Amino acid sequence: MDASSAGAPLPPRVVPKRQTRISWIWLIPILAAVIGLSLVVRAWMQIGPVVTISFESADGLEVGQTKVRYKDVAIGVVKDIKVSQDRSRVLVKIQISRDSSDYVAREGTRFWVVRPRLGITGVSGLGTLLSGAYISVDTTNSQAGGSAAKYHFTGLEKPPEVASDRPGRRYTVTAPDLGSLEIGSPVYYRRIQVGRVVGYDLDPGGSKVRIQIFVDAPNDKFVTRDARFWNVSGINISLNGDGLAVQTGSLAAIVSGGISFSHGSSGDSTPAPANAVFELKANEAEAEAQPDGPPFPINLVFPQSVRGLKVGAPVDFRGIELGKVEDITLEYDRKEHDFVVLVKTVVYPSRLGAAYESLYQDNVHSGRNGGAALAPLVKKGLRAQLRVSNLLTGQQYVALDFFQHAAPVEFDVTADPVQLPTLPGNFDRLQQQLGNIVDKLGEVQFGAIGSDLQDLLKSLTRLSNRLNDQVAPQATAALKAARRSLGHVDTLVAPGSALNGNLDQTLRELQAAAKSLRALSDYLQAHPSSMLRGNPADVLPGQ
Repeated sequence: MDASSAGAPLPPRVVPKRQTRISWIWLIPILAAVIGLSLVVRAWMQIGPVVTISFESADGLEVGQTKVRYKDVAIGVVKDIKVSQDRSRVLVKIQISRDSSDYVAREGTRFWVVRPRLGITGVSGLGTLLSGAYISVDTTNSQAGGSAAKYHFTGLEKPPEVASDRPGRRYTVTAPDLGSLEIGSPVYYRRIQVGRVVGYDLDPGGSKVRIQIFVDAPNDKFVTRDARFWNVSGINISLNGDGLAVQTGSLAAIVSGGISFSHGSSGDSTPAPANAVFELKANEAEAEAQPDGPPFPINLVFPQSVRGLKVGAPVDFRGIELGKVEDITLEYDRKEHDFVVLVKTVVYPSRLGAAYESLYQDNVHSGRNGGAALAPLVKKGLRAQLRVSNLLTGQQYVALDFFQHAAPVEFDVTADPVQLPTLPGNFDRLQQQLGNIVDKLGEVQFGAIGSDLQDLLKSLTRLSNRLNDQVAPQATAALKAARRSLGHVDTLVAPGSALNGNLDQTLRELQAAAKSLRALSDYLQAHPSSMLRGNPADVLPGQ
C-alpha cells in the first residue's frame, strides 16, 4: 500500500435513502378520474335509444333546448333536426331516457308539438309562451311485452282530442255529410256533455261520412245497442205544413256543432261494444221515430201544375204520414199529346200499425203482391190528391184518401212501381171555380148595365133639381111657421105667464079637494052609520 495513500482519510460514501411512499398530491387527479368515470357510467346507464319523429315543420323546436315530456315529466331532449331527403318533412331526433324507452319506443305512441292553439274547445298551450314549445308524448296502457321496439314515428300536427289512457269508449256514427261538426264538437246525453267528436273520414265508397266519437266513462254505459243519435248543430229552422219550427241546442252546439243520443224504444239496456256503428239522423224526431220497415214505391201522374210541391213533402193518409216525395219530373204523354208531372213517392206501410199487419197477413195468405193488394182499394175509391198544407207559403202535400164518387179507372197491378190514380186537388178545384166565375162574369152585358145606370143617374138628377126648385121653398116656409108656433108655446109655458098661474091655482084646488075627500073617507070609516042616519044633532054642553 502506498504510504501517502495509507495515511490519508477515505472519502465518505453517500448512499441515497430509498423513497417508499406515494405523494398525497396524486390523490386529487385519481379522485377526479373516479368521479368522471362514475358520471360517464351513470349517464350511459340513463341514456336510452334515439327516436326519430317526422313533422311537417320544426317551428319552435331547438336542438338541445326542446324537451320531450310525458304527463309533464321530462323524459328526453331534441338531439338533432334535419330535412328529409324528399324535403317534404322534417326529421327530429330525440334522445329519451332508458327508463322511458319501455313504454315510449313502441307501437301506438303518438308525438306532437305543444304550442299555443286556439280551438273550438278553448285556448291551450299558453304555458309555452314562457317556457317555449315542447314535444308531448301519449302512449297506450297495454303492455308490449315481447313486442319489437319502434324508433320511427310520424308526429301529429294537432294534439289528440282523447288521451290513450282516458277511460271511455269510441263509437262511429255515419251521416250523409259532415255538416257543421268538427273535431272537438260535444256529444250530449240529456243535454249534458258526455263526450266529443275525435275524428271523421269518408267511407270507402265515398257515399257517407264516418264520424268517430268518444264517450267518457262511466257515461259510456248509456250508449246501448239500440241507441239513437241525431245532429244538434247550429239553429235548425224549418217551414212546413205545421208552420215555422225552430230548434236550437246549447251555445257550444250552435257555435261548433254537436251530437246528441238517447235510448231506443226497444228497452234493450245492454251497453254497446266499443267501435259500434250507429246512424246519425238529422233531428230528434227522425231519430226517435219507429223503424219504417221495407219501403213501397208509388208513382203519381198529375196533369195539372204541382207548384208548391217539393221533394221531401209528406205523403199523408187520413192524418198519418206514410212516406214522402222523392222526385218530381216532367213527362210527355204520347197518348194524350200533353205534358204531365210524374211524382215519385215512397211509402212505408208498416206505419199503419195493426192495420198493416192485417192487410199483410191477407196478402201473404192469398199470394198477392203489392199492386194486387191495392187493386180492391183503388176500386173502392183510393186516390191521390194534392192539398195545400200552408196557406201562407202555398206548400202542398200528397194526400191519399177514399173518394166515393171517384170515376172508375184502369189499374195495372203488374206495374213496377205501381201507378196510383189521382184527382185534382182542392186548390185546383178552387181555381176552376174561380175560372168559371170569371167566364160567367164575362158573359154579363156590362155595356147595357152601364147605359141603364147612366139613365137612372139622369132621372135622379132631374128629381133632385125639382126638389130644390119646388119642395125646398115650401119646406122652408113650413119650418118657419113651425118655428113661430114653438115661439108661442115657449111664451105660454114661460115662468110668470097666465097659463102657469092658472095651472098652479088648479093644482092647489085639486090638493084641497083631495084633502077633503081623505077627511070624508076617514069620517065614514069611523061612523059608517052616518050614511043612513045622517049627522047626529048637536048637543049643547050642560044638557
